[in-house]
Amino acid sequence: MKRTHTLRVFAGTCLLTMASLTYGQAPAPAADAPAAPAAPMPPSSPSMSGPLADQPSAMFEAGPFGKLAVNGFLSGFGMVQSNHISGDDNKQAALSNGQIVIQKTDGTFQFYLQAGGYNLPSLGVPFFTTNDTVSGLFGPLPVAYAKIQMGKNTSFQIGELPTLIGAEYTFTFQNMNVERGLLWNLEPAVSRGMQINQTMGKVTASLSWNDGFYSSRYSWLSGSLGYSNGTHALAFVGAGNAGQTAYTTFASSVLNNSKIYNVIYTYTKGPWIIQPYFQYTDTPTNKSIGVVDGASTKGFAILASYATKKGFSLPVRFEYLTSSGSVKNGSVNVLFGQGSGATSFTFTPTYQNGGFFVRGDISFTHAMDLVPGFGFGPAGNDASQFRAVAEVGFIFGDNIVKK
Repeated sequence: MKRTHTLRVFAGTCLLTMASLTYGQAPAPAADAPAAPAAPMPPSSPSMSGPLADQPSAMFEAGPFGKLAVNGFLSGFGMVQSNHISGDDNKQAALSNGQIVIQKTDGTFQFYLQAGGYNLPSLGVPFFTTNDTVSGLFGPLPVAYAKIQMGKNTSFQIGELPTLIGAEYTFTFQNMNVERGLLWNLEPAVSRGMQINQTMGKVTASLSWNDGFYSSRYSWLSGSLGYSNGTHALAFVGAGNAGQTAYTTFASSVLNNSKIYNVIYTYTKGPWIIQPYFQYTDTPTNKSIGVVDGASTKGFAILASYATKKGFSLPVRFEYLTSSGSVKNGSVNVLFGQGSGATSFTFTPTYQNGGFFVRGDISFTHAMDLVPGFGFGPAGNDASQFRAVAEVGFIFGDNIVKK
């Protein structure tokens, strides 16, 4: 039997369904960094949840565009895993990031361009080469948008935008762990559309009209409302498809018809980052597009990291996820078979010195109430998978132009 998992991939944000393959299958804004010589350092972007720290941007004069900020990300990873599915392998390696970010962060008209190669490893789904990931998902320019700064507290963006949904970002260098989690697999990652942002003291709000799971069908409405006070931040996020479509691609699946809700709390103080969050998704019944019986998921995750003064940090992630539905009713499968659940644990010891970093994931994923054929192993009948991942890389910015 072919395995039909779903793999979320956006920006940040996008979920991809493996039914077409032989496998079956918003965070608070970053604080301004110290000033770079001769020019202020723009806010850290792309956003990074830690413990990896961005480098100050390299600033360049660009004629009529004014000052541009440039950053780069280069990294590769290797992975060994147990119970690999048919078509995968127990050992894999790939370029995880070969990207450059160019942005203009001042004035009324601003822009952001992120270009290059990327790989989006995630728990519970098979390995994909970097070339297949780039060509099948968001192309070599995964995030690109224009921004109009309409006064001090209001901005408008249009283009390929990072998602507002979830607590984890899209690319490996942005997150505590090398691999994305099970809850991330149910979220969009990058969406094309427009977004308006408003800051009101300690409250921030965003509203976006977009194409959800990179579907080219502009029927999604996403919104977030956040409150931050010192070391504490709380965010409420909701998104969903105002219509229904049977259109599917490598990046867009039946989940493009779903609704998603998050409650995310973040505590940041000294060496500690602690972030628990709850997620609910609902994929409704719609027989006209082949969804005979819908399904919902409920999930909880906690991400935490403790940093030492010598460049070491110890991030961990725990997840618990359940889904509704049954084989008898012909329900849509959004996990390891209809009505299944899963838990995961990931430990990612990390070391960073300037722009250089090295880290490794040790992860364990276990499927509950597994439907035979939708799990791990060559026949899809194994309930668990262990992975060990090592990633080595460099983050470039002002450090590449200093003499």
